Amino acid sequence: MVNFKTSGTCATNVQFELQDGKVHSVSFEGGCNGNLKALSILTEGIDAQELVEKLKGITCGRKKTSCSDQLATAVAAAIAGA
Repeated sequence: MVNFKTSGTCATNVQFELQDGKVHSVSFEGGCNGNLKALSILTEGIDAQELVEKLKGITCGRKKTSCSDQLATAVAAAIAGA
């Protein structure tokens, strides 16, 4: 299980598993509960690199990041460390 402390978002932490290059079991602490549940479902089993490409750079309101962007950052870091 990868545990990543988010920065600049309402969610404070994201956890996920990276298995055979695919993302599984995404869960967030804090943030917009309904949206983050949907994000978790939509990213289940997705190719890790594809997730990074699709979600990197998404912003939330006036923030320079978002929960999606932070997930992409966390997955990219996990790929680099794998």
